[in-house]
Parts: sequence; structure tokens; C-alpha cells
Amino acid sequence: MATLRAGRSLQRLSPSTLSCPRAIRARRCLPAATHLHHRPRHLSYTLSCRRAETIDAFPSLLANTPPEFLSRAAPTATTPQTLTEKIVQRYSQGLPQGKFVKSGDYVTLSPHHCMTHDNSWPVATKFMAIGASKVHDPKQIVMTLDHDVQNKSEKNLKKYSQIEEFAKSQGVDFYPAGRGIGHQIMVEEGYAWPGTMAVASDSHSNMYGGVACLGTPVVRTDAASIWATGRTWWQIPPIARVNFTGILPQGVTGKDVIVALCGLFNNDEVLNHAIEFTGHSNTMRSLPVDDRLAIANMTTEWGALSGLFPIDDVLKGWLRYKATEASMYKAPSPTASLTSDRFNHQRLDELLSDPLTADKGATYAKELFLDLSTLSPYVSGPNSVKVATPLNELEGQAIPINKAYLVSCTNSRRSDLAAAAKVFKNAATTDATGKITPARIKNGVQFYIAAASLPEQRAAEEQGDWQALLAAGAQSLPSGCGPCIGLGTGLLEPGEVGISASNRNFKGRMGSTEAKAYLASPEVVAASALAGRIAGPGWYERPEGWVGVMSGEGDGIAEEDRMISIEDALDKLVREAEAAVMEGEQAVAGSSESASASPENGGDVETMTDILPGFPEKVTGEILWCDADNVNTDAIYPGKYTYDDAFSSDPAKMATVTMENYDRDFGQVAQAGDILVSGFNFGCGSSREQAATAILAKKIPLVVAGSFGNIFGRNSINNALMGVEVPKLIQRLRATFSTPGSDGSSSTGKANPAPPITEPTQNKQSLDSPPPAPMSQPATPSALTVRTGWTFTWDVRRSRVVVVEGEGGREWTQRVGELPPNVQEIIARGGLEGWVRGEIEGR
Repeated sequence: MATLRAGRSLQRLSPSTLSCPRAIRARRCLPAATHLHHRPRHLSYTLSCRRAETIDAFPSLLANTPPEFLSRAAPTATTPQTLTEKIVQRYSQGLPQGKFVKSGDYVTLSPHHCMTHDNSWPVATKFMAIGASKVHDPKQIVMTLDHDVQNKSEKNLKKYSQIEEFAKSQGVDFYPAGRGIGHQIMVEEGYAWPGTMAVASDSHSNMYGGVACLGTPVVRTDAASIWATGRTWWQIPPIARVNFTGILPQGVTGKDVIVALCGLFNNDEVLNHAIEFTGHSNTMRSLPVDDRLAIANMTTEWGALSGLFPIDDVLKGWLRYKATEASMYKAPSPTASLTSDRFNHQRLDELLSDPLTADKGATYAKELFLDLSTLSPYVSGPNSVKVATPLNELEGQAIPINKAYLVSCTNSRRSDLAAAAKVFKNAATTDATGKITPARIKNGVQFYIAAASLPEQRAAEEQGDWQALLAAGAQSLPSGCGPCIGLGTGLLEPGEVGISASNRNFKGRMGSTEAKAYLASPEVVAASALAGRIAGPGWYERPEGWVGVMSGEGDGIAEEDRMISIEDALDKLVREAEAAVMEGEQAVAGSSESASASPENGGDVETMTDILPGFPEKVTGEILWCDADNVNTDAIYPGKYTYDDAFSSDPAKMATVTMENYDRDFGQVAQAGDILVSGFNFGCGSSREQAATAILAKKIPLVVAGSFGNIFGRNSINNALMGVEVPKLIQRLRATFSTPGSDGSSSTGKANPAPPITEPTQNKQSLDSPPPAPMSQPATPSALTVRTGWTFTWDVRRSRVVVVEGEGGREWTQRVGELPPNVQEIIARGGLEGWVRGEIEGR
């Protein structure tokens, strides 16, 4: 069996790829003899290729491995699934027999773990308000204090005390202020476990994907639901595959990879997608786990809902290291369970005996690639993650800086601190007597450091790196979010320029809106603090023949280098044959019959959705057209009313200001029962739930858009507002109702072909409420809110919509996503809180 497996694996390798992938074939590629799992990055100049260790177990473990462990065959799925879909499958409840989940499905989700941080008390108050008194599964919940740890005010300390007491009373694992940033704790303590799903009430839960754990954010109502019932709902997003090729060069880091991706693909290509990162094993070895964590963390800024790496040799080696470390250094915590309860070799044996992988033939919504060997150090900004510039271009501009930051869950682990410390160690001088003078930061520059967690700081102290940074003049801050989210010491003042190894540089995020913020790797941040301007340490050398960064759509693998097994080839032939047969059948059936059967017209194989008793099978109303993209939550429900509890608790009052910041006349034009239709990215911006409840207060039961901001989509269902995405309808409305000459229509009133519909650019939505993209409207609209006379019907049972374009006008239909019974139940009960109450009462 072993011989057969070896033979099959060789079939996947072309002669040109046995030693190095195509992108680095001209370069000498030396295998690394040793690898430290928390080693400094590129601190030696002796290796031309950078790889992580391939050993996935210690010799004693390998020696005792039973033969059946090596020969175990993975079961074959009847429906090919992505890695994301496979993980969701494991954590979905109430699935019909034989159901394989896919992108677009709504599922009842019971995540492996749910983390809340400083917002634990608001979640607790919501938890208690819905009638819950006992956490459903204390082992499922993790609470950390990390956001405002520098705030010693009586009010904040009281909140922290309330959270700790609540956690203690419920038997929940709790990590106090100063212990570390919640996301780092989730990873280093083994809560974010490969092949599982973990959620958090914070947008950077994407980071768990760096260790092959599907991490995604939830809102506070979801967290309260999980506390009370162990469950919430989730719609599986479209899934994008990002394929890496080549080998990451010396002097380039994971931070450079994600900064480059945000800048190279900056037109919302992955907005609201789940991302899966893939690549040849040689390529993936050049990305250690710490780099993967940084990449996955900032998929949030890229616009994605998750960023998932595979379970491969690099991760296996890291996991073995962590399990051994946990067994050697057991430090009991008075408020949390032992690390070794989660990180242990027995659990790893179970995981690695049958690790999850994406199936061959799995369907992805899109595919992008990036050749890592063509990358150089990159810098993001100023004040935007969508502006990414090669470091050498900015170095030529000699941009002075006032502050530098090595903080946050993105890049302040021991390897990051070591890389920054090495910059100063290399810059130290030695006189004729052998006396060493440490290098120090430039006069006038302030350099702030905060470890991702206390264990990471202690590891850096043991290596001498923490002390080296302090000796260089850095100012230490407690382990926590701090300046990254604009809290505590060291914020940017008006007119200042800062460079940070954190994840977000939106205008005003780290201090004054009149300051400029850049993002870069720890090495570049340290070198910039040393030079007093944006600069690098000089560890990167551009390869000979370099012509630019190679990236684009597809997998980036040249056909002559494509590795394919016999099984893959047969699978490809079968799929091509099936497609040819289908095409022939359609041709025989005739063009008219084929057209009526197209998915766009809703004529494909029809499946019927079960409808709960009392839930409407159809929702019908006149289309009320608001022609704008990026209608944010402040436009829907003005912020000045959001924290006026008396106003926001009165539906009659809320109805008077619905959409006020979009159109002051909206209240007079809109009528009860209308169907509100708007453009793309509707509901971007802040996480206020009133944006959904205000529309319901206006007695509008359904919102239709080209696309929704993710946070609005969640809040809508959580508050019983129905919503559906129909991009074609936006195109038809714009072609018909745009002012002549303002949006592509002619002076004769005849509509010209509409431009392609795309997601809006410069979108900055997230759970942390950065400034949304500017609202986009026609150049000369005749009215902001238009009664169209068109009728929109959502046939929930048949998962299709029917549009009648006015009296005697065109009628057309289109398939839409299913609204399954589990989501119907939430809406029917008045939202997620009502559903939770029902579950509690039914126990």
C-alpha cells in the first residue's frame, strides 16, 4: 500500500517541479536543515529559500505510529465540498439525512467555541434580558478582557469586575486584563482548533484560519444566543480560493503578503467571501504559522468573512511543538482550564489520523493567485488598506514618522518581536575596545510595543528580544489592543505620521483624523523607528530578472507545469463529458426551451422549500426605489437617535426618521407594505441594529438590494426583517428610472445598455465600524425616493422572485437563495431573541 501511494504521489510531479516550483526554478533552493517554530524571520543571509520545517512529529511518536495510521483511506464524499463547507457540515445541526451543505445555505450552527471580550457585559445583559440564566455549555464559551485594558476608571473597572464575576458564576474560562488579546489567546490556548469552527464578537476572528480553524465574526445577539442555546444561524458565504505559487523571498513576510493582496485586489473581489488559501507544499512551507496568522487576521480588512489555511506539514509541526510546550510548562490559572487539556498529543493523534481537506472538484465562486516569489516588502496607506506600495518606492520619498507601533493580534508574537529586535541588534556599533553601543530609535520618534499575550512577552524576554527593544528606547504597553483601536497611550496627534504592525489604518482609527497611518511588517516598523522615516532593514534583495508582482485570476499555474494524477485526469474527463452531454441536450431541446430553463429565468430544476405554519409563502408589494450604493446604517437610522433609548424603543418615533439621512422626504413617499429596493452594499457601516428595526417600524416587510453589508444582513434576520439580493433588478431599475443623460440613458429617453454591475470600490465596512464608503448616487437624480409602480413578489416556497415592470409591462422571474425553515422560525418569532426565548421556555 505504501509503495502504491508513493507511486501515485510521483504521478503528480512533473520533472521540472521535483525540486522547486516554476516561479523559482532559476534560483538555488536549499532545504532548511533546522527550523525553530518561533524563530526570527530572515535573520541569516545563508539561505536563498525560506521554508518551514516539514517534520510533523517527534521521532518517538513516529516510531510508535501503528501501520494502519499511515494506510488509512479518507472517505469519499458523494458531493465535493470545500474545506469551509466540510467544517460547517460538522457544526451544523438539524440537517436532513444525506444533506451536504454548500455555499449559500442557511444552517443552524453550533460552533466549537465562542469568544467575547470587553463586550461580554453587553452580551450578558442581552442574555439575561431574553430570560436566560444559565450558559448552555460553559466549555463552549471563552471570555477575555483586552480592548480597554489601560483604562483604570471606576466605570471600566466595574464593568471588568462584572464580566469576571459572571464568568466565574457560569463556570466559563476567563482571561483577565493584561493576559493577552482574545484572538491570540484563542490560538495559543487551543480553543481555535484545526478542523473546527470558532466564532467571536469581534471582526478579527478570521485570524483562527491561520491554524485551519474556521473563524468568523458574530454580533452580540448571536453571542447571547450561543450562550443561551449553544446555537445561532449562519449563511455560508461564497467561497474564494487564493492560490499561492513560488517561494516567499528572504526579507518578505506574511504581513507583506496580505498588505499586497489588499492593494492588488482592491475592488472588493473577496467582499463577504470565505477565503481558502492553497498552494504547492514547497510554497506553503515558506509560510510559517505566525505568518499565516497575520494573513488570516487581515483578511478582515480585505473584506472577507474568513481566511482559512489547510492542515499541512507546517501546521502539524507547530501543533506538536505547542503540545510539547503545554505538557512541559503547566501553569494553572485560577480562572481558566489547563492549556494541556486542549493542547496534547493524544488529541493531535486523533486530529491528524483523518485531517479535513477540500475535495477534488469542489466549487469555488472565484479563484485568485499570487506568486510569492515576486513579492517584496509592502507598506499600506496612508489611511487605507486598499493603497499598498512597495517599500522601496516609499523609501525614496523619505517620509518622516513621529510614532511607530509593534502592537495588536496581527504582529506582536515572539517571532515578530525577535525580528524587530534584530533590526536594532544589527545596527549596534562596536568601538576599538570592543565596547558595544546599542542602537536607539531616532530622536523625536516614539516607539510603542505590546505583546500579543503575556506568554509571548515572556518568551521574548527569555530570548532577550524584549529587553533589546526597551534598550533601544521603546515604550512598553500592557498586552492588549490599545493604540490599534484608538484607546490608551500613544495615539496619533493631528499632523503626525505613524507606522504600525497592526491591521487597520482607517482615518482616525489610531487617533486624530488629521494624522496619517501606515501599516507594515515588524521589521519595517522597527527600521522606520530607527531611521525616523519609513525605511526597511535591508534584508530583501530583488531577484535577477524580476519584472513585477505576478497575480491575477485563476490558479496561476502554467499548463506545462500543472501536476495531475490519473484520478484527477479521469475526473476532469468525466466532468467535461457531462457538460458536453448537457449542452447537447439543450441544443436538441431548442433555443426557446433552453432559455426558459436558464437559472436567470428561474426555469432550472425546481425544489420546493418547506414553509412553517403561519409563515407567508409569498411577500408582495410595490417597489420603492432608492437609487444609491453604499447606503450606510447612519443613512438608514441617524446616529443621533441611536443612543436615545426612549426614542429608539418607540417604533412610531423611529418610523418618522427612517432613511432620514438618505432622503428627508422618504417618510412622506413610503407607504406600509412597500418593498424597499436599493443598490449595492446596502447597510454598510456601523453595527447598529436600529437600521433594521427602523425599516420594520415603517411597516416595510422586505428589503431588496444588489448586495447587503454583512453586518446588516445578520441584524436583519436577527430582528425579523426579510431581505433578498437581486442584482438584475438594480440593473433594470437604473436602466428605466435614471435621469436622461445622467446614468447612461439617452436624451430620447431610451435606455442605453447599463454598465456592468460590480461591488462598490473603497468599501471599508466591518464589525468595528470604520468609516463606510461614500454613498454613490446618480449625477442628477430627479428624486431620491421613487414610487415605481412596479410589483415585486418573493415566492418563498419556490425560492424565486417575480417582477412586473408596471401595468402592462414586462414580467420576469429569477431564482434566489432558499429561505429555509430554521430561518423562517427566527423571523416568525420576531427575531433571534424571540427564538431564544422560545427555546428556553421549551426546555
